[in-house]
Amino acid sequence: MRTRNDMWTYNDSLDTKDRKWVGYSVHATDGDIGKIDEMSTTAERGCVLVDTGFWIFGKKRLIPAGAVTRVDHSAKTVDVALTKEQIKNAPDYDELRRNDDPYYDESDRYYGSYLK
Repeated sequence: MRTRNDMWTYNDSLDTKDRKWVGYSVHATDGDIGKIDEMSTTAERGCVLVDTGFWIFGKKRLIPAGAVTRVDHSAKTVDVALTKEQIKNAPDYDELRRNDDPYYDESDRYYGSYLK
């Protein structure tokens, strides 16, 4: 199982230096899920915030950096190691709790069972 640090840290092979992924399409293992609305490279809190649009009624999902498996800058796509169903069932994004440790703990518990 991944540690908390691993889950919220991007793979070293990914280009996160310029943080230019906003607007990129996000692909789950079984299809498109939306577009990146925000990206964070903060230590131990790296993530992408995905706007799912109509797919799950305009909800946003915070996806840990450790779930990102590939970035294609020419196609403007980001692949994640999660299924659409796993993302759909993830905790709702709560902007007011974004900086709270308990919010990340909740996400750790949920995503930790999928990101090993």
